[in-house]
Amino acid sequence: AWMWILTLVLGSFLENFGWHYSSTTGPMAVASAFGLLVVTVVQTRREAEREVTVQRTVTAVERDRRTLLEERTTIARELHDVVAHHMSVVAIQAEAAPYRVENPPPELEQAFVTIRENAVAALTELRRVLGVVRAEDYEAPDAPQPTLAELDGLLANVADAGLVAEKTVTGAVRELPQGVELSAYRIIQEALSNTLRHAPGATAKVEIGYVLGGLGLRIVNGPPTGPVKPSPGAGHGITGMRERVAMLNGEMTAETTADGGYEIAVFIPVPPAQEPTQSETS
Repeated sequence: AWMWILTLVLGSFLENFGWHYSSTTGPMAVASAFGLLVVTVVQTRREAEREVTVQRTVTAVERDRRTLLEERTTIARELHDVVAHHMSVVAIQAEAAPYRVENPPPELEQAFVTIRENAVAALTELRRVLGVVRAEDYEAPDAPQPTLAELDGLLANVADAGLVAEKTVTGAVRELPQGVELSAYRIIQEALSNTLRHAPGATAKVEIGYVLGGLGLRIVNGPPTGPVKPSPGAGHGITGMRERVAMLNGEMTAETTADGGYEIAVFIPVPPAQEPTQSETS
């Protein structure tokens, strides 16, 4: 702009006081002004597009971060009942243990008192922390958290919604820690929900493998079929699954299959020391 003004002033000076007799300053000023206007508009548009791209990137990062925090909060709420149950059992057993021993020494009684006090304190702190992450409209579930033993009911529900899912179980079925059971159930539930949303008309297979070192899951579905269109956009299901698996130090892969379907494979390690014994389950 300042170069255009300087050129216009110089041209007018030369025409009025110089040796040029033909006037070209006017057309030159109009043509150059039009050119400068076009350049300015293009440059402004490019700057606006860059700013919009930056804002979209920042918004996507913040949205992913918020989604991740929401998934972690949901997992924390669900696992609260599991942890609280175990802490309550510890406190009750510590209180009842001295009465099962005839004439227990004072040191043993004091040790059980300390164990109970620590268990109660941990339970109180756990409830306080849960109160911080609980949403205002959150209502605690009035039923026990689901386990793999209730998987047939889940498959029946998705069958009513139009998804035929076949279950295959390999290995020696055994009860696993409640956190593993709950996470495995939720992973299968979310995978089947994703199939209903993004692959309507497809069939699914749910494979559960009990191995010596843990639990293996594989949920695979075919491509969408039929007149119903898949739900657009991506949800937060995969993020929630990865958070559950990472919390249990497991491994997970989620990828498209060769026929256009989708496959989720999960392995959750369960060390032998963490597997419930017959006395604990009873």
